[in-house]
Amino acid sequence: MSNNRTSTDRQTPSPDHRRPPTVSDESISAVGKVSEALETIERARGHLYSFHQLIGHADLQLGEAVDALRNAGHAEQADRLNSELIGRNVVDGRWSFQIVEEFDDLYWSEFRSHEQQVREELQDGKRHVFEAEMKESRRTHGKPGHEATP
Repeated sequence: MSNNRTSTDRQTPSPDHRRPPTVSDESISAVGKVSEALETIERARGHLYSFHQLIGHADLQLGEAVDALRNAGHAEQADRLNSELIGRNVVDGRWSFQIVEEFDDLYWSEFRSHEQQVREELQDGKRHVFEAEMKESRRTHGKPGHEATP
C-alpha cells in the first residue's frame, strides 16, 4: 500500500470492504456470521496446533526424564516409560501431526473454501464487509486515531 495518501483519503473506507450496491443488510449479516464461524474454526485450529506442539514437547521431556531415571539407577522404571509412552500414538494410529493434517485436509480447508464461495456469490468476494460497516458506524469521523484506513 502506498504511503502517499492524503488525510482525506484516510476518512473514506476502502473499496475492498464496501458493500456491493444490491446486497441487503440481511445478506451482509448472514455472510458475516459464516465468516465469524470460520474465525472460530481458525482459533480451534490454533488450539489444535498448540496441542500438537505440547504433545511433542512432552514426549521430548519424557525422554529426558527417562534418561534421568536411568542415570539415577532406576532402569526398570526408565525402561517401562520408554517402551510404553515415548513415541506412543495419542489417538488410534496417530501422532498429533497426523491429527492436524487430517483436520486441515478434511475440515479446515473445506470450511475455508465454502466460506469463500459464499462471499464470492453474495458480496463479490469482499472480506469483512460486516465489520467494515460496524467500524464506520462506531468510529469518530475526523478524529485522529479513528481513520477509516491506514
